Amino acid sequence: MPKAEGFVADGYEGVREVFQKLLDEGRETGAGVSVWREGREVVRLSGGWADAGRRRPWRDDTLVQPYSLSKTFVTLAALVAVRDGALALDEPVGAYWAGYGVHGKERTTLRQVLTHQAGQPRFPAEAAGLDLLDDAGLRASLARAAPEYVPGTSLGEHALTYGHLVDGILRGAAGTTLGEVFDEVVRPALELDAWFGVPDHESARVADLEYAHPDWPRRLHAAPWLEIPDGVLDVGRANSDAWRKAVFGAVNLHTSATAMAAFFSRLTRDDGPVRALLGPSLHDELLAPQVTDFDEVFGTRITWTLGFVRDHGKIAKGGIGGSAAWWSRRHHHACAYLTRRLDDHSRAAEIAAALGDDLTVVGED
Repeated sequence: MPKAEGFVADGYEGVREVFQKLLDEGRETGAGVSVWREGREVVRLSGGWADAGRRRPWRDDTLVQPYSLSKTFVTLAALVAVRDGALALDEPVGAYWAGYGVHGKERTTLRQVLTHQAGQPRFPAEAAGLDLLDDAGLRASLARAAPEYVPGTSLGEHALTYGHLVDGILRGAAGTTLGEVFDEVVRPALELDAWFGVPDHESARVADLEYAHPDWPRRLHAAPWLEIPDGVLDVGRANSDAWRKAVFGAVNLHTSATAMAAFFSRLTRDDGPVRALLGPSLHDELLAPQVTDFDEVFGTRITWTLGFVRDHGKIAKGGIGGSAAWWSRRHHHACAYLTRRLDDHSRAAEIAAALGDDLTVVGED
């Protein structure tokens, strides 16, 4: 059986016990756990394997794709453009993105996009024949399509479209791309070990994804929103060099547990790097509750900020497959659980419970 490697500070032994149990039971085959409190890492654990052949042990710097946790950094790229005056949260994005403001999208705003209220929670049927790496084709399909509902009147996580929508807006408003803003501004400012488009010199650190069960993709509540373009849940595509080097903003950031826990540990701080990056006003906007409603894609009532799920206990973001990261508003620590074994969120929930946290998604009314 794989052994949990790493360290835990006094008082955090329960996290190691839970993580080792997950490894012993075979519920985990490759993952990292990190907890930060008061500016230092108090838990750093690794276990299992980074590759499908089980020859590369998971290390504390292993990178893995955490699916929708990626959206957090799409949000930050968009807010950098707002900070710089290239965009405004409440102006129609059609004013920036030529061809977008049609078929009921004339008044769609960036705020609605960032809070999953833009009416485009999935790519339109016309995009079914496009390759998932056809960025231009996928963006164009969103620009031409009618929204599924009047923007601002309903809620559903924009599961695959989020990054392409922001990328289209950035290209029109600022003459740049999501990948460029992340690489040139967000990542260096926050000192992130995280990548949209993994460079060659980091590729050896990337973990292979695998299904916990062969029919895992069909078990997902969100499955209807993930069908177009074909292949996003295909681990053969996800483990390919072409995918890892691409920018599919909604899902394909590659990062480590330590990097994500460190980020969340500084997220709310008045003297932290996120506030320094965005300025006080936009930092407050980022963290403030924006909408509480039933999210059709999540299948539950939820409160969205401009980039996170928020309730009375936490500010968090997770991704299908089981990865999650959060700031505990009750206990003032941050935790990240990143995994390559695609399954439900029960493993992260058990780690959270060992810390006194609850990952249940509830609306903050």
